[in-house]
Amino acid sequence: MDERDLRLDGNAVAGLLGELLSVEATTAVLTCAGCGRTGAAGAVHVYAGGPGTVLRCPGCSGVLMRMAHIRGRLVADLRGVATLSPGAQAPR
Repeated sequence: MDERDLRLDGNAVAGLLGELLSVEATTAVLTCAGCGRTGAAGAVHVYAGGPGTVLRCPGCSGVLMRMAHIRGRLVADLRGVATLSPGAQAPR
């Protein structure tokens, strides 16, 4: 079997991405790539006075995420987030 026989395109993860991204954003759980602290997005420290918005870990002050509008599109750099998962959700 060839690797190409197993490969799908990004449309194959539409359901998983929808499940991950269709939550109350402030309850999403982030894990800091720097110190390993895990907590709700609503508990991070936010700095919004510059050209973009910076989210920092309340434990180590490491940068978790940067967001900015660039050429009319919201762009996010999540390189400081080790994991991101949905938080508490209402039963379906």
